[in-house]
Amino acid sequence: MKLNGNTMGAIIYPAIFFAMIVSLFIILPMTAKAEDMTIDMLNKRDDGAKMAYSVDIARIDVGDTITFAPKTKGHNVHFLVGPDGWDIPKKSKQNKEVVLTFDTPGVYLYQCTPHASMGMIGFVVVGEDTSNLDAIKKAKVRGKSKKIFKKLIKEL
Repeated sequence: MKLNGNTMGAIIYPAIFFAMIVSLFIILPMTAKAEDMTIDMLNKRDDGAKMAYSVDIARIDVGDTITFAPKTKGHNVHFLVGPDGWDIPKKSKQNKEVVLTFDTPGVYLYQCTPHASMGMIGFVVVGEDTSNLDAIKKAKVRGKSKKIFKKLIKEL
Protein backbone atom coordinates (compact mmCIF):
# COMPACT_ATOMS: atom_id res chain seq x y z
CA MET A 1 0.00 0.00 0.00
CA LYS A 2 1.42 3.32 -1.03
CA LEU A 3 0.96 6.31 1.21
CA ASN A 4 1.45 8.91 -1.44
CA GLY A 5 -1.19 11.51 -2.30
CA ASN A 6 -2.72 9.55 -5.17
CA THR A 7 -3.49 6.38 -3.21
CA MET A 8 -4.84 8.20 -0.14
CA GLY A 9 -6.96 10.49 -2.32
CA ALA A 10 -8.44 7.48 -4.09
CA ILE A 11 -9.65 6.18 -0.72
CA ILE A 12 -10.53 9.35 1.20
CA TYR A 13 -12.34 11.42 -1.45
CA PRO A 14 -14.92 8.75 -2.40
CA ALA A 15 -15.56 8.13 1.33
CA ILE A 16 -16.16 11.85 1.92
CA PHE A 17 -18.42 12.07 -1.14
CA PHE A 18 -20.43 9.04 0.04
CA ALA A 19 -20.81 10.56 3.54
CA MET A 20 -22.07 13.84 2.03
CA ILE A 21 -24.66 12.04 -0.12
CA VAL A 22 -25.92 9.99 2.84
CA SER A 23 -26.16 13.17 4.95
CA LEU A 24 -28.26 14.88 2.27
CA PHE A 25 -30.71 11.97 2.20
CA ILE A 26 -31.08 12.23 5.97
CA ILE A 27 -31.29 16.04 6.27
CA LEU A 28 -33.41 17.01 3.24
CA PRO A 29 -36.55 15.07 4.17
CA MET A 30 -36.57 16.69 7.61
CA THR A 31 -36.29 20.23 6.32
CA ALA A 32 -38.05 20.21 2.96
CA LYS A 33 -41.33 18.46 3.64
CA ALA A 34 -43.99 19.42 6.15
CA GLU A 35 -46.50 16.93 7.50
CA ASP A 36 -49.64 16.10 5.56
CA MET A 37 -53.07 15.34 6.98
CA THR A 38 -56.35 14.40 5.36
CA ILE A 39 -59.72 15.43 6.78
CA ASP A 40 -62.62 13.59 5.19
CA MET A 41 -66.02 15.21 4.67
CA LEU A 42 -68.57 12.58 5.68
CA ASN A 43 -72.29 11.96 5.86
CA LYS A 44 -71.72 9.73 8.88
CA ARG A 45 -68.64 9.23 11.05
CA ASP A 46 -67.67 5.98 12.82
CA ASP A 47 -68.73 7.48 16.16
CA GLY A 48 -72.24 8.06 14.76
CA ALA A 49 -71.93 11.80 14.13
CA LYS A 50 -73.87 12.75 11.01
CA MET A 51 -72.70 15.39 8.54
CA ALA A 52 -69.26 15.74 10.08
CA TYR A 53 -65.59 16.08 9.28
CA SER A 54 -63.41 13.11 10.22
CA VAL A 55 -61.40 15.35 12.58
CA ASP A 56 -63.01 17.93 14.88
CA ILE A 57 -59.79 19.69 15.91
CA ALA A 58 -56.70 19.33 13.73
CA ARG A 59 -53.46 20.29 15.46
CA ILE A 60 -50.65 20.93 13.00
CA ASP A 61 -47.34 22.77 12.71
CA VAL A 62 -46.72 25.88 10.65
CA GLY A 63 -46.17 24.85 7.03
CA ASP A 64 -48.19 21.64 7.29
CA THR A 65 -50.77 20.74 4.66
CA ILE A 66 -54.34 19.51 5.10
CA THR A 67 -56.29 17.84 2.31
CA PHE A 68 -60.05 18.22 2.74
CA ALA A 69 -61.54 15.27 0.88
CA PRO A 70 -65.27 14.83 0.20
CA LYS A 71 -66.21 11.18 0.65
CA THR A 72 -69.80 11.82 -0.39
CA LYS A 73 -71.43 14.52 -2.51
CA GLY A 74 -72.64 17.86 -1.19
CA HIS A 75 -69.74 18.92 1.06
CA ASN A 76 -67.18 21.72 1.04
CA VAL A 77 -64.94 23.59 3.47
CA HIS A 78 -65.66 27.23 4.27
CA PHE A 79 -63.31 29.11 6.62
CA LEU A 80 -65.14 31.63 8.81
CA VAL A 81 -62.40 32.99 11.06
CA GLY A 82 -58.62 32.73 11.22
CA PRO A 83 -55.64 34.50 12.73
CA ASP A 84 -54.51 37.96 11.64
CA GLY A 85 -52.76 37.79 8.30
CA TRP A 86 -54.08 34.39 7.23
CA ASP A 87 -54.01 33.87 3.52
CA ILE A 88 -55.84 30.75 2.40
CA PRO A 89 -58.93 30.42 0.22
CA LYS A 90 -62.01 31.11 2.33
CA LYS A 91 -64.39 28.69 0.60
CA SER A 92 -63.97 25.62 -1.58
CA LYS A 93 -66.36 24.38 -4.23
CA GLN A 94 -68.75 21.59 -3.33
CA ASN A 95 -67.62 18.03 -4.04
CA LYS A 96 -64.05 19.18 -4.73
CA GLU A 97 -60.95 18.12 -2.85
CA VAL A 98 -58.96 21.08 -1.58
CA VAL A 99 -55.35 21.05 -0.39
CA LEU A 100 -54.30 23.89 1.91
CA THR A 101 -50.96 24.75 3.48
CA PHE A 102 -51.16 26.67 6.75
CA ASP A 103 -48.33 29.20 7.10
CA THR A 104 -49.91 31.50 9.71
CA PRO A 105 -50.06 30.26 13.31
CA GLY A 106 -53.37 30.47 15.14
CA VAL A 107 -56.85 28.97 15.29
CA TYR A 108 -59.04 28.57 12.20
CA LEU A 109 -62.78 27.85 12.28
CA TYR A 110 -64.39 26.18 9.27
CA GLN A 111 -67.72 24.65 8.31
CA CYS A 112 -69.45 22.84 5.48
CA THR A 113 -71.68 25.53 3.96
CA PRO A 114 -74.68 23.27 3.15
CA HIS A 115 -74.48 21.44 6.51
CA ALA A 116 -73.43 24.23 8.88
CA SER A 117 -76.71 24.16 10.80
CA MET A 118 -76.34 20.38 11.17
CA GLY A 119 -73.11 20.76 13.12
CA MET A 120 -70.54 20.18 10.39
CA ILE A 121 -67.80 22.41 11.76
CA GLY A 122 -64.16 22.01 12.74
CA PHE A 123 -61.03 23.76 13.92
CA VAL A 124 -57.42 23.85 12.80
CA VAL A 125 -54.85 24.90 15.40
CA VAL A 126 -51.56 25.83 13.77
CA GLY A 127 -48.35 25.93 15.78
CA GLU A 128 -50.15 25.44 19.12
CA ASP A 129 -51.03 29.16 18.91
CA THR A 130 -54.42 30.02 20.41
CA SER A 131 -53.80 33.78 20.69
CA ASN A 132 -56.79 34.55 18.43
CA LEU A 133 -59.21 32.43 20.46
CA ASP A 134 -61.24 35.50 21.51
CA ALA A 135 -61.96 36.31 17.86
CA ILE A 136 -62.92 32.67 17.27
CA LYS A 137 -65.34 32.75 20.22
CA LYS A 138 -67.16 35.71 18.62
CA ALA A 139 -67.89 33.76 15.44
CA LYS A 140 -71.54 33.16 14.59
CA VAL A 141 -72.59 29.59 13.97
CA ARG A 142 -76.12 28.30 13.72
CA GLY A 143 -78.30 25.32 14.55
CA LYS A 144 -76.66 22.20 15.93
CA SER A 145 -73.25 23.83 15.32
CA LYS A 146 -73.77 26.07 18.38
CA LYS A 147 -73.63 23.11 20.78
CA ILE A 148 -70.69 21.48 18.97
CA PHE A 149 -68.90 24.84 18.80
CA LYS A 150 -69.11 25.30 22.60
CA LYS A 151 -67.87 21.75 23.19
CA LEU A 152 -64.92 22.15 20.84
CA ILE A 153 -63.97 25.58 22.27
CA LYS A 154 -63.58 23.92 25.68
CA GLU A 155 -61.22 21.37 24.12
CA LEU A 156 -59.02 24.10 22.68
